[in-house]
Amino acid sequence: QVQLVESGGGLVQPGGSLRLSCAASGTIFSLYAMGWYRQAPGKQRELVGTITRGGSADYEDSVKGRFTISRENAKNTMYLQMSSLKPEDTAVYYCTAWLQRKAVPDYWGQGTQVTVSS
Repeated sequence: QVQLVESGGGLVQPGGSLRLSCAASGTIFSLYAMGWYRQAPGKQRELVGTITRGGSADYEDSVKGRFTISRENAKNTMYLQMSSLKPEDTAVYYCTAWLQRKAVPDYWGQGTQVTVSS
């Protein structure tokens, strides 16, 4: 089992930056990849980006160049650095993890709210 706990959400002005953290515990050595999803009010949950065990990251088109996913293996922590934030980035952000390469993550965090507003 793997437990995921997000932190770092909050209110930020348009154009600002925010960093989310995801602390992982449990059998994390077995994870194939970790990633971030988000869900805005009234919208479907969408994949923001992923990072594999080897450190290869991939992003959804609307966040490319603005968001960066990284991992700090010694701390069992993944980060989502968000810059040039837009109101449409407002959502609940979820940390996720996969045991193997497939469509749906095996584990989810509880989510953290990010609100971009002036």
